[in-house]
Order: sequence, then C-alpha cells, then structure tokens
Amino acid sequence: MLEPAQGLPDRHAGAALVLFSALLFASSGLFAKAVPVDVWTVIFWRALFASLFLAAFLRLTEGGGLAVWRLDRVGVVVAIISTVASAFFIAAFKYTTVANVTLIYASAPFVAAMIAWFWIGETPGRSSLIAASVALGGVAVTMGGLWGSPALGDLFALGMTVLMSLVVVIYRVFPKTPTIGPMMVSSLLSLPFAWAAADPFEVTAPQLLILAAFGLCFSAASVALLAGAKRLRSAETALLSICETPLAPILAWLVLSELPAPHALLGGAMILAAVLWHLVRDNRNG
Repeated sequence: MLEPAQGLPDRHAGAALVLFSALLFASSGLFAKAVPVDVWTVIFWRALFASLFLAAFLRLTEGGGLAVWRLDRVGVVVAIISTVASAFFIAAFKYTTVANVTLIYASAPFVAAMIAWFWIGETPGRSSLIAASVALGGVAVTMGGLWGSPALGDLFALGMTVLMSLVVVIYRVFPKTPTIGPMMVSSLLSLPFAWAAADPFEVTAPQLLILAAFGLCFSAASVALLAGAKRLRSAETALLSICETPLAPILAWLVLSELPAPHALLGGAMILAAVLWHLVRDNRNG
C-alpha cells in the first residue's frame, strides 16, 4: 500500500516526480515512431537499455545483490504479463496514432475496476459504473465506433490496457509482490524473442541512440512514478498522472505533425471527462 501523504516539501517532491514521469511516458510514442525499423527491433533495444538502467538504479539504491531476482510465482506471472503488454504497447504506436494509444490506455482504471469486480468481487459504486460506462464508450468511439473498424494498433492498445489493468489488480490482491524485479525480468524476457524475430544489430548509430533514450526514459518514468506515489495520496497521484493523456498527442502534433482523427477527439473527450469526474469525486469522498 502507498504511504499516506507526508509533509508539504515531501508532497511537492512527490508531485514533481509524478509530473516528470507523466512527461517521460508522454514521449514514448515519439521514440517508438522516430526510428523506421520493425517492431521487434524497437522491443529488443528498449528492453536491453531498460534492463541496464534498472540494474544500475538498483546498484545505486540497494547495492545490487540477488534478492531482486528471487521472484515468487506471482512475480513471475507479473513479469510474463508485462512482457506481452510491453510488446503490445510498442506495436500499438507503430500501427495507430499516439493519441489513440494514449486515450485508450487512459481507460485503464475502469478496466481494472471491471477485472476486480469479476475476480475478487469488489463491486464498484454507482458513480464508478457511470464513469466506466462513459469511458469505455469513449474507447469504442476512439477505435472507430460507427465510423468503421478499428486499426490494428487500436487493438494492440486495447490488449495492452487490459493486460496492464490485470497487473494492477494482481498487485492489489498480492500487495507484497515486488515491483522493480518483475520489471527487470520482463525486459530480459523480451530479448530472446525479439532477437529471434528480427535482426536488431542492423540499426545505425543515430537510431541506436534514439532507442537507448527510449529505454532509459521509459525506465526512469516508471521509477519516478513509484517514488512520487509514495509521497502522495492515491487520488493525487492519479490526477497528476492523467497529465500524460493530453501531453502525448500534443507532443505528437508538435514533433511528428500527427493529428488525431475527429472521432478520436470525441472519444478522448468522453474518456478524459469520465476519468477526471471519477477522480475528483473520489478525492472529495476521501
């Protein structure tokens, strides 16, 4: 469980860390699209550099050691699910817009609530059901709705959202499951599959630098989010994290000149309205 919010300076530091993580996560689509190589090559290098970053981070903060590798069954399951979700995440950016990926993933809290409802019988309140219905309706609109069939990348984004929501529920059911260890194992599990499916060593030096930055930024974002969340209330963390949703399409527009489709704007507005309404309501009730 997250610790209760501490003193004001600690909360300021926590807010800064969560906002920093949101900015880094928002840049993921730019990195995934910046290098004109296949999905498996991106997966390989992102996973490799992420593993190196996390290993260095653990060495500096905890002195290294073998404890991080001692995962129980739940930790192994989390690592496997995260491996598949990570592959879906990168593939989604290759086959649809940054806006679609980010907006579909913004519905994750409601997908997690539905999973928790069916798995552990955690019945959502009336307001949660209303917000979930609006958000999931927004996902359907974002993916095409009445205008046509969803893009392949939209399906990857939806699969990634479901898998990461499942991980969230697993951590609620088994709160003692470690976080950094499964992240490292997940990155390492990706390497042999990516190497077998592509030739990652055909990239140029400039492309390698971009892919290295992708791995470092993604890992740094995860670490910053975990560190920030320990200093804030859950509702505060969620509200600040949602900044990633509008930031990612804005960055894609500025850097890639990529504009979301009209139906994605409509669906995104539905999703954001549902998420913000739900979070503000929870914050007041808390």
